[in-house]
Amino acid sequence: MIIYLATNNKHKLEEINEIKPKGFQIKGMFEILKNFEVNEDGKTFIENSIKKAIETGRVLRAPVIADDSGLEIDILNGFPGVYSARFMENKTYIEKMKYILKKLENVPYEKRSARFVCSATYYNPKNNTLFSVEGEIKGYISYSILGKQGFGYDPIFIPEGETLTFGQLGQDAKNKISHRKHAFNKLFSLLLNIPKLEIIS
Repeated sequence: MIIYLATNNKHKLEEINEIKPKGFQIKGMFEILKNFEVNEDGKTFIENSIKKAIETGRVLRAPVIADDSGLEIDILNGFPGVYSARFMENKTYIEKMKYILKKLENVPYEKRSARFVCSATYYNPKNNTLFSVEGEIKGYISYSILGKQGFGYDPIFIPEGETLTFGQLGQDAKNKISHRKHAFNKLFSLLLNIPKLEIIS
């Protein structure tokens, strides 16, 4: 069963392929669509996830899954939130993380609480099936950039119950507990409970 992932992020595609159960073949939309972008102007992760799934599905004319995810920091009123990938545009994630750490300078660990949130959506343009789910993982922002594994903000996020960042824990450990794992587990569970013909027809 082939489903396209509405992303140009190869790291995200690799991560979801590690998460998916047997029987699903997930391909990146970039394998077919070149330079295709969806304007992510929603005010919530769910809104952006739905928009990406619908617009990509209609262009591909095939079943699509999409996600929107980001980092929410409590003491910064949820910043960067839905702008996680887009604030400080054209800057690297190293620069973005340094900016965040500067804003949290002198903030004690117990007040550095944060969460990664992921909203995942399935859309089939052939029968107009659409549903979304959400997952999250809570944790804290580290005092410095630690580790070189993962991507995005992984090197400054320490999951609850851990002493290392996602950047230090590595992809295998992250895939067992991440926000994306929680969201896509729910999404694939729903797909597995829908008759196969309804998913692909």
